[in-house]
Amino acid sequence: MTTPSETAPTDRPRWRRDVGVFLTGQTFSLLGSMLVQYAIMWHLTLETRSGTVMAVYAVVGFLPQAVVSVFGGVWADRLDRRALVIGADATIAATTLALALLMLSGYDDLWLLYVAAAIRSAGAGIQTPAVGALLPQIVPADKLMRVNGINATIQSGMMLVAPALAAGLYAWASIEAIFFVDVVTALIGIGLLLLVPVPRLVRSDQQSGVRGYLADLADGVRYVATTPFVRWVLAMWGVVFVLIVAPSFLTPLMVVRSFGDEVWKLTVNELAFSVGMTLGGVVVAWWGGLRNRVHMVVATTAVFAVLNVGLGLSPNMWVFFGFMFLVGLGVPFFSTPTMTVLQEKVEPERLGRVFGFVGIVMAVAMPLGMAVFGPLADRYSVESLLVAAGAALMLVVVAGVALPSGRRAMAEAASTDPPAADEPADVTTDEEPARRG
Repeated sequence: MTTPSETAPTDRPRWRRDVGVFLTGQTFSLLGSMLVQYAIMWHLTLETRSGTVMAVYAVVGFLPQAVVSVFGGVWADRLDRRALVIGADATIAATTLALALLMLSGYDDLWLLYVAAAIRSAGAGIQTPAVGALLPQIVPADKLMRVNGINATIQSGMMLVAPALAAGLYAWASIEAIFFVDVVTALIGIGLLLLVPVPRLVRSDQQSGVRGYLADLADGVRYVATTPFVRWVLAMWGVVFVLIVAPSFLTPLMVVRSFGDEVWKLTVNELAFSVGMTLGGVVVAWWGGLRNRVHMVVATTAVFAVLNVGLGLSPNMWVFFGFMFLVGLGVPFFSTPTMTVLQEKVEPERLGRVFGFVGIVMAVAMPLGMAVFGPLADRYSVESLLVAAGAALMLVVVAGVALPSGRRAMAEAASTDPPAADEPADVTTDEEPARRG
């Protein structure tokens, strides 16, 4: 068995160039996706002001990712990960282009936006595990935390640009113009990714034909089910998405109901969060984080619980925006160590499947939370839901630390060896196919 560090490109002097090109391409792709996300979310918020509509949008925007991630994680361990990312980006861009043309032709029914969101979500189910598993192939193991921090900073920076750009395009042009911008940014991202040579994992069990697709899928399920550390990390990720991300999805609705429906207020809401994320990413990239990644995750989750209560108890709009800034500031302190510890400790031949389960957890937890909080937001204030979610999250943190599984996860995170696997596969790297591709 090889460890992630043994397959990392420590002997490739151009790894910094490859990482730079890769992150630049992903940044363009992310910018377009974020523009579309904001445009659709604001469009539905302003046109309907309905928590139920927002809940339906969240379900169709995340649930397909959960279904496809079951297969996407296996594909990421069997196929060319770079090709998977490119294919997903191209499919999403084609869907967005079709939606723009339909809306320009006068078709503006809600179901069109739902279908487009579902297809984009399915593409993310392929892209997310492939990207998560690809990064350790081009980044030395001892640089993963910092590169993930840099990636989080860049993404946060795009979150500063995207709301302002989306607001400008939405107000001065149209939602269709935003869709066309997404198509262009996707093409740029694909073009840059084609310039990055990605070492391809060559598995001896695949070459000999011993292991098939279903066997890989079963092995991934068994690995996650029998590895306490991975189970604990995925559980914490899911809880945060249910109790923090889902209620936060309703903050634009709270802004419109409590503070006014001006677009600039929705923009400031997103900018406050994004500025915080950007600064948090800079700090994580510079600092490198705690040595024990799980301690960092637990501490940040507890802070999220307190901040969520603060959001709900905010006496005015500017205090609310201040708490949104702090929530954004904490995101890299949670997401970066979570992704890094999995990349560090999971064998490279299983990374795609593990990140497939990360995608499943994210995609299921979000609509699950929205299925509860969305309809409740039509009966109760968003403020009360935020306070309740924060209190529930604090109880989960206490239970997670007190339970033996939580203590074992922290101890395992402090170890230097990856979790043991039942059936490790021999893995080598072969960079030539990527160069020829």
